[in-house]
Amino acid sequence: MVYLYANNAEEQYTYIEAAKERGYDVLLMDGVLDNHFINAIEHKFEKTVFTRVDADVIDKLIQKEDALPSKLSQEEQDKLKPIIENSIPKDKFSLVFESLSETDQPVITQPEYMRRMKDMSAMGGGMSYMGELPDHYNMVINTNHPVIGKILNETDESLRTNLIKQVTDLALLSQSMLKGEDLTNFIKRSVEIIK
Repeated sequence: MVYLYANNAEEQYTYIEAAKERGYDVLLMDGVLDNHFINAIEHKFEKTVFTRVDADVIDKLIQKEDALPSKLSQEEQDKLKPIIENSIPKDKFSLVFESLSETDQPVITQPEYMRRMKDMSAMGGGMSYMGELPDHYNMVINTNHPVIGKILNETDESLRTNLIKQVTDLALLSQSMLKGEDLTNFIKRSVEIIK
């Protein structure tokens, strides 16, 4: 049994809505002790798992038998991977290609276990060393989204770079991780696109 939960309804709004669109309910677990409560429940009930709604794309959180086929072949993904990796800091992000619905956006996720341990260390739960570990995230690229196909087929190098930057910056913005100079550049680039 998988229980989806959110600890901040406003920051995780996009993920909550994506879960609701697929017919799932999301628990709001925003209390100070909820992390410890979740761990206690998981230990008490063997076949119970709590997963934060933004820990991965919704199709991976609650797996179904029928997976969506990817519009990109493995060769195309291998060709695209280094192009996108040049736009993201490798020490902070791992690039992951997923076959999702065409309407799903590229997203940034953090593994549930790592996030939970860091949250507990922030509360002083005896795991202070976990809080010292650097944050590492997965940038999930939707292989079925039309923009990803457009990036792959774009021959103009500067246009392709701008498209990649726009897609990755949108994913960062959705997680409130786009700040400072990068945010300013994103706004300027967005204005240029709509001119």
